[in-house]
Parts: sequence; structure tokens; C-alpha cells
Amino acid sequence: MRVLVISDVHANITALEAVLDAARPFQALWCLGDTVGYGPDPNECVELVRSFPNLTCLIGNHDQAALGVIPLARFNSDAQESAAWTRGALNPENIAYLESLPSKIVMDPFTLAHGSPRQPIWEYILDPQAAARNLDDLRTEYCLVGHSHLPLIFHRASNNGPVTPTAVKWDEAMRLVPSMILNPGSVGQPRDLDPRAAYAILDTDGLTWEARRAEYDIPQVQGRIMKAGLPPRLAQRLVAGW
Repeated sequence: MRVLVISDVHANITALEAVLDAARPFQALWCLGDTVGYGPDPNECVELVRSFPNLTCLIGNHDQAALGVIPLARFNSDAQESAAWTRGALNPENIAYLESLPSKIVMDPFTLAHGSPRQPIWEYILDPQAAARNLDDLRTEYCLVGHSHLPLIFHRASNNGPVTPTAVKWDEAMRLVPSMILNPGSVGQPRDLDPRAAYAILDTDGLTWEARRAEYDIPQVQGRIMKAGLPPRLAQRLVAGW
């Protein structure tokens, strides 16, 4: 099965539409959380994601902040302001949908979590040490995470062996081998100094992972951010990819 794997859309409908167009055809959509937050299009993004029939979707920390589950004091000032605005913008149907989402799902041989399998909402997997702690507890061969907005791959070649980062090769199908943690990066707010929307194509039959990018109209999104009265820095960082 050809699966489109996305994460951290962050209410950026223009980036999401670009990814969906570039990724077709695919048979399933796996969304690793943070569909809303930061961006100006929360209802549009939730409605588009939930429209796919073969969908697996998680809740992220910014989704929970918009729902009032996580205190805004745990976020920086821009994220606090964005979460408060998003809470007021979301319609009841989309609130109910976000509230229904899990933070982690196991679909052997894959575990899906927003942050990490150990702490699905908050923990970042940014280095081999964090990856090793999570691989120690992992009960499947592969784990897909988001949260950091960075395309990353970690691999442990043998039980109790060292965990090493694996270079992301763009537009090239990489063979999956146990044990791996893979992050597709962010659709709506990349932070690896590449402003293009990041996503991945997973072949669950051939067990391959292909990291990809999609161009989108960033100034259009920046204009909607400013029109909504969201923090200007959220618009500025889109063009820089940080």
C-alpha cells in the first residue's frame, strides 16, 4: 500500500494542498499530529484531512493546546497567541474531531506517535540518545514521529547496539530495515532551513520510505497570517524554513 505520511500541517492549507497534489496517487493518509496551530487555516486543514476515507490521524501538542487540554503557559508567547486564536476559530465539528484523536497508534510493524512512543505528546526525538531510549521500549520494527519539524531518520542495527542517524535522501526510495525511527518533517512550518513543505511516501508492501518536498505559495499564506492578526514572526519564519 502506498501511504502519504505527513505531520505538523499547522493550519497551512496552501502547503497541505500542494503536498496532496504532489503525492498522488496514494491509498492511505497517515497524519502524525498538529494539524492546527501557528497557521491561519485551522478549519480548512482539519476538514481536508478528515475527508480522506483511509485516514489514520493523531493529535499533537498544538492540537491539544487549541482544545484547552494543555495550559497555554507551557508554550512560548507566539504559540500561546496562536493557540488562543485557533481555539476561537475552530468550529464545533472540528473541535469534536480533534478531541476524538489518539496520541499514539500501533499498526504492526509500525508505531505512530506525534512526539515519541514513550511520551507521545511532548518528547522530541532529535538525537541518537533520545532515539535509543525510545527504541528500547519500542515493540514494533518501525516508529513514525513528527513534532520536531525536522526530517530525521535513526537506526539501530542490532539489539542494544548504538543508534546512528541516517542521512535523508530526497526523492529516493530507501529500504526500511529494523529498527528505525523516521520523521517526515513538517508540511506547514519546516525548520530545517528549507521552506518547502516536507512529507514522505511509505510503501508498506515493499517497505520503502521516500522523503519529498513540495513548493507552495508562501506569500499567500503570510498574507493570511497577517490578516488574521497572528504574530508576524509566524509569517516571517515560513520563508526562512526555521
